[in-house]
Parts: sequence; structure tokens; C-alpha cells
Amino acid sequence: MANTEAALEEALTSIEGATGVALVDYTSGMALGTMGGSKNFDLNVAAAGNTDVIRAKMRTMEHLGLKTEIEDILITLSDQYHLIRLLKGRGGNGLFLYLVLDSGRANLAMARHRLKRIEEELEV
Repeated sequence: MANTEAALEEALTSIEGATGVALVDYTSGMALGTMGGSKNFDLNVAAAGNTDVIRAKMRTMEHLGLKTEIEDILITLSDQYHLIRLLKGRGGNGLFLYLVLDSGRANLAMARHRLKRIEEELEV
């Protein structure tokens, strides 16, 4: 089992192309931990903004009557991938991992696979 800091460090160092990662509470929009980012990319602002993405998707699913769960949400930009992975189990309800990747260096399939493994090992 990994704590928050160890999980974030593992994501940033073991996922090719990762430039930032955060653990976020989407009920409050607060980042519980961040690692990486830059002076031009504030992970706390991005974390808060992505809570709106999750809430909107959940409302849409409810309106459509979909009885399934979101695994992850992918946002592709011209030079980045933003991967949002909702946590399940072990107190992860209401939390998500947010990963920013350089699209020129990242293997998206491997990043998704690795983030899922990190989620499974995370002790919140």
C-alpha cells in the first residue's frame, strides 16, 4: 500500500511523459496532493477545474439513466493528454487522480494501465 506522496511520486517518475499529477477531492475541488506542474501550469487550478468536468459527466449520466461507473476521462490537447481516473474502494469515493502527460513522449495505453495499478496500491 502506498501513501499519497509515494503514489504521486510513482506516477510522475514511472509513467513516460508525465509532467504533473494530483490527488483531488471532487466534492470540494481541493487537491490533497500535487507533484510536478510548472509556473505556467498550476495543478491546484487544474484540479479544481476538473472537478467541474467530473460533476458534469455524472449529471449527464444520471439524466441519461446510465447505471455504470466512470473509469477515466481523457482530454486531449494539441500537446498534452489530461487523464482523470476516479478512485474506487478503500476510502477513494469522491477522489480522483489527475495526470498530465506530454503527448509527444507519452504512451497513452501504458499510462492508463500504470495509473490503474497506482490507484489499486493507493492507501487513502
